[in-house]
Amino acid sequence: QGYSSAASDVYKRQIIYRRKLMELWLIEFINKYGYFAICFLIAFENIFPPIPSEIILTFGGFMTHSSNLEIPLVIIFSTIGSLIGALVLYFVGSIFNKDKIIKLLSTKVGRSLHIKEKDIKKADNWFTEKGYITVFVCRFIPIVRSLISIPAGMNKMPLTKFIIYTTSGTIIWNSVLVCLGRLMGKNWMLIVEYMNKFSYLISVSYTHL
Repeated sequence: QGYSSAASDVYKRQIIYRRKLMELWLIEFINKYGYFAICFLIAFENIFPPIPSEIILTFGGFMTHSSNLEIPLVIIFSTIGSLIGALVLYFVGSIFNKDKIIKLLSTKVGRSLHIKEKDIKKADNWFTEKGYITVFVCRFIPIVRSLISIPAGMNKMPLTKFIIYTTSGTIIWNSVLVCLGRLMGKNWMLIVEYMNKFSYLISVSYTHL
């Protein structure tokens, strides 16, 4: 039992270390490429959910203090990136059914995406039970905010409605995080912890509606 506990502690430290390295790389990338980095990273985050958009957006807000970045443009470029990523997953869902997507996740390539089967099923169940509004609400919930685009595509949600719901939820979420990053200044990292708790509360509340 002691060995198992020690191995678990080592694994946790490795995860924390890797996350820290990723955060440092994200910060350097945004520093170097500005708006286009934010757009690219947010699009990438929508397709590969483990990349934390909270870090990208709050740091983007903080950078408006010390660079040429401006809040309105950070929000616009991040929203464009979100929509691009969401559309990719929407069309994936429109081409493949749930069983094929889950089968893909069991392959080596699928496992590299770090997307869990239970998250796909959760997104699909929410969409089936709650309808189109789920696309809007899920923009405020990590992981599911990306995956909800897949069942929207699978269930042939009208593309125009999908874009409207996605853009509406995204621009609210992005605006809040960017403005908080600006407001908190050098303490911008504190926002990530609190926003994770906020997203969890939304998830629990929406599940019980």
